[in-house]
Amino acid sequence: MKVWCMVRDCSLLVLGFLLIGCNRSTPDSSSSQNASSSAPVAAQELTIRVSESPSDGDSREPELNATQDGRIILSWVEKVGEKRYALRTATLEDKGWSHARTVAQGENWFVNWADFPSVIALQDGSLAAHWLVKSGSGTYAYNVNIARSKDGGKTWSKPIVPHLDNTQTEHGFVSLIPLQDGRVGAVWLDGRNMKDVKNGGDEHAPQAESMTLRYAAIDANGNLSDEAQLDERVCECCQTSAALTSEGAIAVYRDRSQTEVRDIYSVRQGNGSWGAPRPVHSDNWEINGCPVNGPSIAADGRRVAVAWFTETGDQPRVKVSFSDDAGVTFRGPVQVDDGEATGRVDALLLPDGSALVCWMSGNADGGALKVRRVRSDGTLDPAAVIAKTDISRSSGFPRMARLGDEVHFAWTEFGTPSRVRMAAANISAYR
Repeated sequence: MKVWCMVRDCSLLVLGFLLIGCNRSTPDSSSSQNASSSAPVAAQELTIRVSESPSDGDSREPELNATQDGRIILSWVEKVGEKRYALRTATLEDKGWSHARTVAQGENWFVNWADFPSVIALQDGSLAAHWLVKSGSGTYAYNVNIARSKDGGKTWSKPIVPHLDNTQTEHGFVSLIPLQDGRVGAVWLDGRNMKDVKNGGDEHAPQAESMTLRYAAIDANGNLSDEAQLDERVCECCQTSAALTSEGAIAVYRDRSQTEVRDIYSVRQGNGSWGAPRPVHSDNWEINGCPVNGPSIAADGRRVAVAWFTETGDQPRVKVSFSDDAGVTFRGPVQVDDGEATGRVDALLLPDGSALVCWMSGNADGGALKVRRVRSDGTLDPAAVIAKTDISRSSGFPRMARLGDEVHFAWTEFGTPSRVRMAAANISAYR
């Protein structure tokens, strides 16, 4: 069993990434579909071009989200002083990027390469944003803050904390969902049950050291509803991801079994309640620590795609699995990477039923952000390089979103200062 660190131990995490880079991935023999078994088809490699970024300060941790009315929202964290950070956002339309606006800023924020803010558009046309604020003196004592804007991001409401436990523990790795009724749904990792361990309690007591997955909805007036625990024991610092299908919300995350198997699970909302968690696929990755490498989900009607990273058998792999029934069942996974995968995935469904998956790969000598189209039958187009980078944690997580026939990519170019960089690719041939 390989031992990884949590987000809390940065030096071991970097070492873990270097170890990953020394292993080249191979086709997944447990998959029902992979590159070696796919029927030959006409390959179409994406052509990547550098594009303009609306961020011009010391910026990092970008997030991209598409809107229903044909725009893309970019959000990022910008350093505006020695200790002060701001959540900034800009919108891409046909004429280009809008001017950047500030959602919120503060000196007591929790800013982290793996746990970053977001801005999304809701069903009623308003915007919702989340960021993380320290709740106590502990390094990982912080709360989720969620605010709403009804005027396109010019002004924002007073932030709401969606968890009511009042513990100075970790609350983060948030996924926002634009619910059909105009509310915003929030899924997050919640450390309230870990407080007993931190205060000297019995770490072997049932659930005493378990991170949980929780949910709540917030309406336009800031009222909380539908609060629920979705899973009682999950991986401590892997990103969550959520989407809205034609049958309700669905969230994916890395589970944690009693035997330290940490595979990707999903949980679905239907008829006003959440169902039981289910594995997307049983990789059986046993790992004594969090890999800080969560999944990504994309949905369109009843079509769903989930991408994730795993390292079963010390073989680092990026996989994707499709569903045609709103996530009730998933087909066997397809191996996406072409070697030296380090994960940090994002997934995007295309109009023809295929999916784009982007990920990070590399080793101690350097890395790259890559993207590949996976057709709905499991066949693969060639992988394309979005940009050269390194695999350090400071490089963050690449993100992508689609506007018409253009797919846009964003990532952190770490330096002094750091910069949010962008690229784009035309997908008109995929229609």
